[in-house]
Amino acid sequence: MQEKIEAKLKLIYQEAYQEEYLIKMQTMLQQYQPQKNINQLSHESIYLITYGDIIQNAKEEPLALLHKFVKSKFGENITDIHLLPMFEYTSDDGFAVVDYLKINEKLGTWDNIEELSKDYNLMFDFVANHISKSSEWFKGYLNNNPNYQKYFIPFDHDFNYENVVRPRTSELISKYPNGKTAWTTFSEDQVDLNYQNIDVLVETTRILLEYVQHGATSIRLDAIGFLWKKSGTTCIHLDETHEIVKLWRIILDYYAKNIQIITETNVPHQENIAYFGVNDEAHQVYQFALPPLTLHTFIEGNSKKLSAWAKTINKVSDNATYFNFLASHDGIGMRPVEMILTENEKQTIFKQVKANGGKFNYKSNSDGSKEVYELNITYFDALADFNATNEENIKRFIAAHGILMSLIGVPAIYYNSLIGSRNDYEGVRKSGMNRRINREKFLELEIEKEIKSNDVRKNVITEMNHLLAVRKNEKLFNPYNRQEVLNLGTSLFGVKRIAEDNQEINCIINITNEIQKTKLTGLDILTNQRFEGVISPYQIVWLKE
Repeated sequence: MQEKIEAKLKLIYQEAYQEEYLIKMQTMLQQYQPQKNINQLSHESIYLITYGDIIQNAKEEPLALLHKFVKSKFGENITDIHLLPMFEYTSDDGFAVVDYLKINEKLGTWDNIEELSKDYNLMFDFVANHISKSSEWFKGYLNNNPNYQKYFIPFDHDFNYENVVRPRTSELISKYPNGKTAWTTFSEDQVDLNYQNIDVLVETTRILLEYVQHGATSIRLDAIGFLWKKSGTTCIHLDETHEIVKLWRIILDYYAKNIQIITETNVPHQENIAYFGVNDEAHQVYQFALPPLTLHTFIEGNSKKLSAWAKTINKVSDNATYFNFLASHDGIGMRPVEMILTENEKQTIFKQVKANGGKFNYKSNSDGSKEVYELNITYFDALADFNATNEENIKRFIAAHGILMSLIGVPAIYYNSLIGSRNDYEGVRKSGMNRRINREKFLELEIEKEIKSNDVRKNVITEMNHLLAVRKNEKLFNPYNRQEVLNLGTSLFGVKRIAEDNQEINCIINITNEIQKTKLTGLDILTNQRFEGVISPYQIVWLKE
C-alpha cells in the first residue's frame, strides 16, 4: 500500500511534494489496524437519510429514540442509516462542524451510535471541505498559533478568482478579527480547509479512520468537489480533488474492505459521475439528476426525458453503483439537469413548486447574475396536485418512489418522505432558512398520534413498507445488476433489471392519472397476481416471467 499512497501524494502535490509527506501519512496510518470486512451491498440494501434528533421527548436521548422509532415503524426494511452530521456544530443544521469527533450532546453519545450499529449499518457524514469558525483549528488560525496558520486559505492578491464556481450568493472571502481573511465557499461560519497543506490531508484522513473505528460502514463526502483551489480555474472538480478521493479509497479499502465512499456533488450529471474514476474512486455517487427529473416526469405526465436520461445510466462495475434518492436535507438541486431540461421545462417546475408553497435558493454566476440553485419543498408537496384527492396524491408520491426503487443502484429515502411530511412553514419562519421547510423534527407523542390519525402519514408508511419489503426480498434488484430502459411510450416509465445469469424483472410505473396498457404480462410480485397489461393510474408493477 505504501507505493500506492506515495504515487497518489505525488499526483496531488506535484512539484511541491516532499518525502516527509509520505512519512507523515505513514506515521499516522501505523496507529490503526484493519477492521473486519464489511458486508457488500446487496438487493437488501436500503438507506434511510435522517438527522439524529428527528424524534424527541423530555427523557431520552434523540439517537436512542431514533433507533426505537425506525425499528418499530420499519424494522428490517431499512438496512443502513445515513446520520446527517451528528457532531458539535454552530450553523447550517450540522454542516459547520466544531469537532469532527465529538458527538453533539443534544443527540446523545458514541454509546448510542454503537447501539444503533447493532441493528443497522451506519453512514457517517464527513464535512470534508470546511469547518466551523468556532473550531479549535480556526481559533488557532485567528490567534496566530503556528500549527494552524496553513490550515486555511487567506485572500491572495495574486490569485485569479474570476472563474471560481459558486454554489451560494455569500462572499467567497470572509473577514475575521486580527485582520485575518479566509476562503468560505458556503458561509462565513464554514471556513474552507487548505488541502495544499499536507497536515490537513493527514488529519482529515485520520478522522476517516476514526469513523471506521467507530463503526461506519459508509462515509459520505460532503461538498467534496470544492476541496482544491487553483488560481484561474473553476476551483471545482480539479484533478487534485479526484486524486484525494482516490487516496482515501486506497486507504479505506485496506482498513475496512467493502466500506462505501459516497461522493456528494450537486452538479451537472457528467461532472457528478466522474467521481467513479476508473473504478478507483467513489463506490457510490449521489444520483442528483433523479429528483428534478422525476418531478418533471409527473408534472408533465411524460416520461420521455427521464427515459432518455436513464438510457445513459449503465452498470459501473461489480463494486460501484449509484446512490439513488428523491429528497434529502437539502433542496431539489437544479444544476444536475442543466443539459437535460429546457428553460421552459424548468420554468414549469418552478411554477408548480411556487404554487405548492415551495421556496427557492439561488447561486451567483460569474457574470454577476443569479439563478435558481435548488427548490425547497417536501417531495410530497412538490408532486402534489391540489385539485386531486389525498388518495390520488399518495399514489402519485408512492409511484415516484417506485421509480427510485426500480433503477440500478441503492435506494435512499429521506425521513420526511418515509413518513409523508408536508411543508414545515413554521420551521422556515423561525429559522429564516428555506431548507427548514423539509427538516421538520417531531415530539415523540405527537408524531405517534399523527401516524395513527393522519391519513397521509399512515398510508405513506404502509405503502412504503410494502414496497421496501417486496424489493429487499427480490435478488434481481441487486444494485450492481444491469438495466435496460423499456420502450413503453411516454405515459409509462419502465426499466428491465438483468442479473448475471440473465434472469430479468420488468419494472413499470404509470406516471399519469389515467389507465394505461402495455403488452408486457407476467407475475406482479407487488400483488402476487397475474398482470395482463392493464395498469391503473400511478400503479407500480414489478413483473417476473
